[in-house]
Amino acid sequence: MEQIFNPYLPLTEYIPDGEPHVFDGRVYIYGSHDVTGGTAYCQDHYTVWSAPVDNLKDWRCEGVSYRRNQDPSNADDKMQLWAPDVTKGPDGRYYLYYCFSFYPEIGVAVSDSPAGPFEFYGHVKYPDHILGGKTLEEYMPFDPAVFTDDDGRVYLYYGFAPACEKEMAPPKLSPEELAALPEDSRKMIETLTRITMGENGMAVELEPDMITMKDTPHVCVPGGHHTAGTGFEGHGFFEASSIRKINGKYYFVYSSHKSHELCYAVSDKPAEGFVYGGTIVSNGDVGLNGRTKPVYPLGNNHGGIVQVKDDFYIFYHRQTNGTEFSRQGYAEKIRILPDGSIPQVEITSCGLNGGPLYGSGSYPAAIACHLTHPKTSEGIDYKNPDLAFQPRIVQRQNVPFVGDIQDGTVVGYKYFDFKNVSGLSLELRGTFKGTVKAALNEDCTEVIGQTVLDRELSCWTNISIPVQVKDGIYALYVKFEGEGTLDFKQLAFDTKTT
Repeated sequence: MEQIFNPYLPLTEYIPDGEPHVFDGRVYIYGSHDVTGGTAYCQDHYTVWSAPVDNLKDWRCEGVSYRRNQDPSNADDKMQLWAPDVTKGPDGRYYLYYCFSFYPEIGVAVSDSPAGPFEFYGHVKYPDHILGGKTLEEYMPFDPAVFTDDDGRVYLYYGFAPACEKEMAPPKLSPEELAALPEDSRKMIETLTRITMGENGMAVELEPDMITMKDTPHVCVPGGHHTAGTGFEGHGFFEASSIRKINGKYYFVYSSHKSHELCYAVSDKPAEGFVYGGTIVSNGDVGLNGRTKPVYPLGNNHGGIVQVKDDFYIFYHRQTNGTEFSRQGYAEKIRILPDGSIPQVEITSCGLNGGPLYGSGSYPAAIACHLTHPKTSEGIDYKNPDLAFQPRIVQRQNVPFVGDIQDGTVVGYKYFDFKNVSGLSLELRGTFKGTVKAALNEDCTEVIGQTVLDRELSCWTNISIPVQVKDGIYALYVKFEGEGTLDFKQLAFDTKTT
């Protein structure tokens, strides 16, 4: 039978910052577009994927929806398209909102179809009676989210604040001193100035033309430096605005200044009065049941909620390839309790599958939702975002695998339905002398089987581990202890006949 796992798109596809929306019986994912082994965020054009609401296992690529150089501000194609969002406007057309790198404006494109292609429409601007109708540059236009309410009124959300509550104050220079600086230095200072002008999540209502603001933007959710006494302490706004209306309440989802977590705030009004709710997901499970150490290398996070029939899901992303520049979309089913709260959900390998994966057949090792070793970073260091010193998901020649496995590495999966499982087969390569254990808990004390390795695997080779385990639904962890380095491409189940 058909199954799906996390990441829910092909393992060779990199669509982070995913904003899910249901239009005309399909779920559409609007995200930025990273590349394998990227050297910067969002180096590809926007590409849309969609799935029917009655089968979230059947995703198809709708093709390129918008190219970087369609916007006149990026005609030379030197900037990257960062996280977008889409809404259906009062006129029945679909409007795409986006930004370029840290460039101070929000672009708008339009299409007759939710899949695109989209055509450039303009840039969000003030009304003529405010600042002469100029383009919005204030309060750091960044990561736009857009929402059309039941009454047809449209709201725009955006903003950026320093991550981890870091100080990012630009130097104070006179116009003459600033003009005398090299271009790169001047642009950096101008960017920092725009950031510190914002430092909050902003909101503003748009006119029916979908591009003109009705007024001046105002603070919607406070940033990390402005949370004292607000209830957002420890989880102040960083980036990644997203907005939904659920059961008559407005849910504002955002990345907190911790960066790896998506939090939410709730209000009875679309653009003000938000109260902090909690964390929905961390891409390292930090905070889940009091956890402080991540189960996967941490990185930035961005996503949104979608209701599909009677169920709700959170879409988010993980990091791969040893950097923050090759991110892949993940999704988990969430619960919205009668009081409107959302308990934090754990990251899994089964995601949209609707239940555990079969404990039979074979799976790519790269669907691991747990990847740790003794040096797994417990925080995000933006001065050194390279994660290449630790085991990681990589892709070489279109083949994804877990690379650079070392002593103490644990690769884990949640969840499998074990039935008549008699052994595991791991497709490995590299040189390693030591023990490979299969266990049912992340501390790897509930060992169900192990094998000894003491040879060079110059090419991909299947290694068998006999196991003894009762039928049931379990997480599965594989621990490597010894000397050397391995790559792990495929996991397969051996089953006994009855």
